[in-house]
Amino acid sequence: MEYVLLGVAIFFEILASSLLHTSKGFTQFWPSLGCIVFYSICFFAFSKALLKIDLGIAYATWSAVGIICTTIIGVLVFDQKITGIGVLGVLLIIIGCIILNLYGSAHS
Repeated sequence: MEYVLLGVAIFFEILASSLLHTSKGFTQFWPSLGCIVFYSICFFAFSKALLKIDLGIAYATWSAVGIICTTIIGVLVFDQKITGIGVLGVLLIIIGCIILNLYGSAHS
């Protein structure tokens, strides 16, 4: 269940971040309101996921998936550009997150 909650947190963080871009510095009412609501859901779900998942692993996963998805959204939806070095950086984030999830927590 905790990974479902982490997935919910990630999903709403991605939505909120996308709306943050469209809110234009909180000058647009509906995207701003959506951003606040979605971040609230995100942090609530994340706090519940942290009851069972180690903070470092949960945060790394949340951050990595959020960075990857918002980068893709930026390129596909907002017509932003990414360089080859940027793609390499995203790949390194993926690799780091996988390593942390596999080996980052000491199991007793």
